[in-house]
Amino acid sequence: MTKTILAAATAALLASSAAYAADAYQPEPQPVYVDAPEVAVAEASGWYLRGDLGYSFNKLRGADYFQGSNATKVDFATSSIKDSFWLGGGVGYQMNNYLRSDLTFDYLFDSDFTGSTRGSCGVSTACTSRDLTTMRAYTLMANAYIDLGTYAYFTPYIGGGIGGSYVKWDKLRNTSCANSNPSSCDATVEHEGKGSWRFAYQLMAGASIDVTCNVKADVGYRFRHTAGGDMFGYALNGGPGYDKGFTSHSLHAGARYVFGGCETPVAYEPPPELPVYK
Repeated sequence: MTKTILAAATAALLASSAAYAADAYQPEPQPVYVDAPEVAVAEASGWYLRGDLGYSFNKLRGADYFQGSNATKVDFATSSIKDSFWLGGGVGYQMNNYLRSDLTFDYLFDSDFTGSTRGSCGVSTACTSRDLTTMRAYTLMANAYIDLGTYAYFTPYIGGGIGGSYVKWDKLRNTSCANSNPSSCDATVEHEGKGSWRFAYQLMAGASIDVTCNVKADVGYRFRHTAGGDMFGYALNGGPGYDKGFTSHSLHAGARYVFGGCETPVAYEPPPELPVYK
């Protein structure tokens, strides 16, 4: 009887120990993995205003005129224009990080012209003239640019544009003097200055510099070709005259103001809570 009671007690103790062990053991929960949110790369876009000031190294491609009658057209013996400053502005749109375009208008300040022609004064006296006038130009251009990536605060770019220039010439003052006696000169003749619209194109290269999130400085180089056109009118058996166009190499500095260039702060989101193991 005693053995039976002892065996029953032992069995009950083992069963309760096994039950306690089963209750006490809890497998470690698996950590919760949360996928990182996708981060979209923001692309710069939006409207901007620009302003530029530059210095242009100008080269006239020549000039010609009708001499004596409209049947005889001859070239100027010499012709050149001076360098000058230019001022411009425009509005543009940044399409993405690599492509933008703008419409610009600029004014080329007075560029002095000096030329000479050779012919006859009176009946048979050979003479040389000295011709003086001034040119200015107003140019409207549609441009496109490729930004070549941003390095720290610098973004180099290349670009090109097409448009038109209104070139305006002042009165041409022509004074002819005898070759044999340069002090013997005819009275100065004035030819009415002409103006005309011409085709123009340009190529650019430079870099923009981030000053603030809205303001970018811009420094660069520009090559422009302007077609020829009317230069001066007829007076005393001379004219009209035409210039053959000109090219210009210019350096400029300016700035662009970008609307909405500053990023909007993102609301803070706390990270997901991790499981706590006890």
